[in-house]
Amino acid sequence: MSDTTAHLAPAATREVEETEFGRLEWMIAGRLGNSTTMTVGRCYIDPGKANPRHYHPNCDEVLHVLQGTIEHSDGDNLRQMGPGDTISIPAGVLHNARNVGDDQAIFVIAFSSADRQVVGE
Repeated sequence: MSDTTAHLAPAATREVEETEFGRLEWMIAGRLGNSTTMTVGRCYIDPGKANPRHYHPNCDEVLHVLQGTIEHSDGDNLRQMGPGDTISIPAGVLHNARNVGDDQAIFVIAFSSADRQVVGE
């Protein structure tokens, strides 16, 4: 794939990963064949649930909240985030998000690698 070619990712081609906390939808990734440089997805966390603490050894992450209220932990920090808030998480920083609201939390997640790696706590 050429880095100078735009690649459309139709909704029907998304990869959906059901989880104990909600679901992940992957739109752009090396394994999907539509990027050599990034991974982009959307995360849905149900009320009262959290994704496991983890880190990415090979990429930075940007998280942008679309809906709901989350408590985001990164390292020793706890931050409350709502719609419109964005956080940049460097590679190697242990982090996770907990839905502290009454509605499903939805946020876009983008990574600086087409082959995002995850290491759990």
